[in-house]
Amino acid sequence: MKKIILIIFLLWIVSSALHAQSLHYSNTSGKTNVFDLAIWTMDNNTDGLLLKAGADYGGEWTRDISINSWNAVSLLRPDVAEHSLWNVTNNRKTIGHQYWDKIIWVIAAWNHYLVTGREQFLFQAYECSKATMLQLEDSVFDKTHGLFMGPAVYQDGIAAYDEPVYDPSLDDKSYVLDHSNSHSIMCLSTNAVYYQAYICLAEMAAICEPTTVKAYRNKAKALKRSFRYHFFNKQEGKLYYLIDHQGRKHEYQEALGVAYTILFGLVSKSEAKSIIANLYRSDNGVPTVWPCFPRFSKEKPGRHNVMIWPHVNMFYAAACAEAGMMDTFWDEVNDISRLTLEADNTPNFHEIYTIEGIPSGGWQCGQLWPPLNHQTWCATGMLRIYLNYIIGIQPVLSGLMFRPVGSEEGTPIEIRGIPYRNALLDVSIKGKGSHVSSFKVNGKESKPFIPSSGTEKIKITILLK
Repeated sequence: MKKIILIIFLLWIVSSALHAQSLHYSNTSGKTNVFDLAIWTMDNNTDGLLLKAGADYGGEWTRDISINSWNAVSLLRPDVAEHSLWNVTNNRKTIGHQYWDKIIWVIAAWNHYLVTGREQFLFQAYECSKATMLQLEDSVFDKTHGLFMGPAVYQDGIAAYDEPVYDPSLDDKSYVLDHSNSHSIMCLSTNAVYYQAYICLAEMAAICEPTTVKAYRNKAKALKRSFRYHFFNKQEGKLYYLIDHQGRKHEYQEALGVAYTILFGLVSKSEAKSIIANLYRSDNGVPTVWPCFPRFSKEKPGRHNVMIWPHVNMFYAAACAEAGMMDTFWDEVNDISRLTLEADNTPNFHEIYTIEGIPSGGWQCGQLWPPLNHQTWCATGMLRIYLNYIIGIQPVLSGLMFRPVGSEEGTPIEIRGIPYRNALLDVSIKGKGSHVSSFKVNGKESKPFIPSSGTEKIKITILLK
């Protein structure tokens, strides 16, 4: 019955998304279905040119649109990404919505320029980013610690925090900022994002305002020093989750913070391997925050505690690949693929799962929240894995570099119809290994690179060994 439902659903996907990219494996691993479902989810959650957070969400958030654009939408649907990115700003002057992690927009904006080459967007985005960073430096930068204050990235529910950030007398209040102690906390993921935002601002400034490049790079260096001093326990190979308003470090593991720390180069590759080796993984992937807070348990998991959020797992998988931990990379990708296709007999990128692999909204404010369907950043997170790692697309100013890892089994892969500026890419990969032994463009041997000036259809054939 499950197979029949899957076949019917995938036929519906193909018939309703004629312009979608298509992935072809030479085996029946199921990964093709995950890719197709991710494309369908992204397109089905697009209302006109506005990208929604998910099928069960009516609005949008800066972090969702930024993460989705950065994951895949800027490459695959650039007009949707650009409209959506501007939609969460204040008249394109400053970045809008919840203050603590909205600076992630800067990272998405720089990536958008890299894959589209749209200079008008870049110059406007730079001014918007610069003005927003100045506001945040003035309002939420703690000079004593050299860190930015505010909750963790996307963790706007109080179930993401232990006491004393969580105030038990306000257990009916789900919004993190309703708990007064949350305003002055300093979190791992948020400060990692600020660091990368400075790096991206420096890259933007090199084109838009060269005299400010050095200042942004110096701020990035200073933040990195503070970050490593306060968050990184090198001796034990672990990262702290947050520093609360009393100055106490919370020793929970925050998977997204770990992922961003590694992806943004805040630790070395050897340090990253040590951190990953010391991290807890459930049988269905790494939980977003671990272990349980005293008020939660495995049987009664918090909405943001002891739960699996697939978009986090895909960032974590990417970090594992960057650290060279490929076994863990494939564990995460395969776990989330399996949950997506099999968790409730109908293919669905649920927003959250228990560590037992059951779709759920988790506990918060004394109630069990419902599971939500077809979450966009879960889908685009999977697309990030396929586009940036499995076939290895790495955008740079002059074009696309390729660093593919191929399929886990070494079986042939083909993805057709990837839009890149004025070109359309068909990518085929054969073999298994970390070395590109052959890279052909339209039948001719080449370096693993496609220039941004490419036009029309480009056939790329890659051999790994």
